[in-house]
Amino acid sequence: MSTETLLSILVGVGLSAACGFRVFVPLLIMSIASHSGHMTLSEGFQWIGSFPALLAFAIATALEVLGYYIPWVDHVLDMVATPASIVAGTLVMASAISGMSPFLRWSLAIIAGGGVAAAVQTFTGVARLTSTATTGGLANPLVASAELGISVLLSALAIVLPIAAVAAVLAIFYFVGRRFFKARGPRLPAKTP
Repeated sequence: MSTETLLSILVGVGLSAACGFRVFVPLLIMSIASHSGHMTLSEGFQWIGSFPALLAFAIATALEVLGYYIPWVDHVLDMVATPASIVAGTLVMASAISGMSPFLRWSLAIIAGGGVAAAVQTFTGVARLTSTATTGGLANPLVASAELGISVLLSALAIVLPIAAVAAVLAIFYFVGRRFFKARGPRLPAKTP
């Protein structure tokens, strides 16, 4: 595997993780990067860098971002975001990978891209559910702002510094996993009489 192929996989993983935070932000940033010549898309995905796609992603991003600040709309978006993030994660992964056969590219896109996006989306759904349960939804705009910021940062990092983006994704998984297992606490076996 060439260095270019490996870097394109890392770009895809970073963008896929960002799709778990916000579905359209990574697509918009990817479109901007492609449109400006800072990212080369795989064969068949050049449409992502076109002006109509850029405009569509900008509108979709604005609507998604605003929707997360409206009570109850954020809940509906969370329900739709899980399957949408899997599709978006698969798409960004497939469009980022170069130097690989279509079968391997799509297999990797579905497994790694869709899988990473689904895992991150699950974490964000749990965070929003926890926020709603503990604050009655008052903290949801703060959660939405954090998710947006992470998505923008992760998307930009994936294109500019793909290794740092994957390191950030691994750090997120580590932090969330550690908090999950710490919250569960040790499970002691039941005493037998």
